[in-house]
Amino acid sequence: MKKIIALAIAVVVFNSCTSEKEKHQKEVQSYLDTYNQKYKELYSASSEGQWLVQTHIVEGDTMNAYKSGQADEAMAKYTGSKENIDKSTNYLKWEADLTELQSKQLHKILFLAAGNPESVSDVVKDLIKSGTAQTEKMYGFKFTIDGKEVTPNDINKILSESKDLNERLKAWQASKEVGVALKDGLVHLRDLRNKVVQALGYDDYFSYMVSEYGMKREEMMDLLYKFNKELYPLYRELHTYARYELAKKYNVKDVPDLIPAHWLTNKWGQDWNEMISVEGLNLDSALKTKDAEWIARQGEKFYVSIGYDSLPKTFWEKSSLYPVATDAGYKKNTHASAWHMDLDKDVRSLMSIEPNAEWYETVHHEYGHIYYYMTYSRPEIPYLEREGANRAYHEALGSMMGLAAMQKPFCVGLGLADSSAHIDMMKQLLKDAMNYVVFIPWSAGTMSFFEHDLYAKNLSPDQFNSRWWEIVKQYQGIAPPTERGEAFCDPATKTHINDDPAGYYDYALSFVLLFQVHDYIAKNILKQDVHATNYFGNKDVGKFIQEIMRPGGTGDWRKLLKDKTGEDLSARAMLDYFSPLMSWLKEENKGRVYTLADMK
Repeated sequence: MKKIIALAIAVVVFNSCTSEKEKHQKEVQSYLDTYNQKYKELYSASSEGQWLVQTHIVEGDTMNAYKSGQADEAMAKYTGSKENIDKSTNYLKWEADLTELQSKQLHKILFLAAGNPESVSDVVKDLIKSGTAQTEKMYGFKFTIDGKEVTPNDINKILSESKDLNERLKAWQASKEVGVALKDGLVHLRDLRNKVVQALGYDDYFSYMVSEYGMKREEMMDLLYKFNKELYPLYRELHTYARYELAKKYNVKDVPDLIPAHWLTNKWGQDWNEMISVEGLNLDSALKTKDAEWIARQGEKFYVSIGYDSLPKTFWEKSSLYPVATDAGYKKNTHASAWHMDLDKDVRSLMSIEPNAEWYETVHHEYGHIYYYMTYSRPEIPYLEREGANRAYHEALGSMMGLAAMQKPFCVGLGLADSSAHIDMMKQLLKDAMNYVVFIPWSAGTMSFFEHDLYAKNLSPDQFNSRWWEIVKQYQGIAPPTERGEAFCDPATKTHINDDPAGYYDYALSFVLLFQVHDYIAKNILKQDVHATNYFGNKDVGKFIQEIMRPGGTGDWRKLLKDKTGEDLSARAMLDYFSPLMSWLKEENKGRVYTLADMK
């Protein structure tokens, strides 16, 4: 009898606990459903406002900026409301009873709230207004050379093609003038960003952004330093090679210890691949016979070939894919980007496509974002979690598609390269290294360490330029061509510093990720050399990538990576990819002086 009574009590207690758990989950789900729907509505309005600010810039017209600011304020007011902060905090007291997805969304609501908490609403309002003003000033800036107005593409063309160092210097200096106009705005934005997140307990804005990875600021900086150190031996060889080859190109007898910034094609020295021409695979030459629309459509054909749907009709109708005509009466942001306008079916891209290899690769990259949006936009994924597994995943998969689209078998299949043409494998590896490896000291070094100091150390404005060039020299081995005092603000010339702050390490981690995923695809699905793959038309490749994309942000990014590739985050695959290049570079650099500073 006693056993029966005890069993009955246990059943009652169990049912009571189950009932309480179900009650908690039901109440929380009701709140989350309401929040998600409102979040989508406000996000859509904010996206539309920002889209107009970046695609239709008319000097003196502030209406777009005003409307965008209104939409952003509404978004900030809701996500940062005391009501949502209190509700999420209280519901997390039931965390043990909630599903993993419910818990994840509540934490995401609090993360979003920290970006604009109601408790400092005046600061949030100022931040939104100041951010919009900075964006307008940045993209509406008039660049000039010798008093004549030029476009960013004009400057890029000079740095890409000219061998006249004086002309190059003028173009490089012109590209940096915008920083002077943006410095005060950057100081103000830094102070506002820190104040906003400190209201919910974060040390600084950089720490806040890192927290989305489930990491502390110090952990992230250690990881970034580790990547730089692992790649240092290869980067040292590349740096030495570049110094001597560029000195030859410009007929400079005394090879400088540091690479003068205006010697490089890229304004920030983040990519040196245009130094290298690979015989038999001159995509620029092949693409000159095409037009910009061919490149835009070809990107879609690739994704469809591996099992994705065609891009929606609205993508072609609403995107801004090509350069604005000089007589259009307005300007736009020329930096390529992909937009998930409503967290659902409205996807767009902002580009200025021209028929060359750089834009060909960029199209494949940006469409990677677009197809990631489309893949996780399904009913099972709440709007709050319609994002990458972490921020780096989005960039990784886009960049991987760009890499795949540049490999010989892929290009041969499109008729952009001759299958019988001999391609110097080492030159191809060198060109790739000048892109991917060279990018790490820039992204995981210069950008990340500067923004760390800007926010976490509250870097004084009278040290912005000196600290910037100190880090550039340390990690990239690059020097300014002329004295760059504090009257300049060269870090502010990089768009992300202004309008996408404190997360540039996303790109560094994405490159490490892309080589891990590509390594797995090449070896386990395609059974091909990692240096010579062809994804085109392979549905198994598409299925594998879609499996990574489908969960969006609903799971643990570390577990997803381990489950799909069998490895934790590691530079192993990247180092392996470029390992054949090391001995070749050492031979080329015999007798040359190494000047890149050692890493401790």
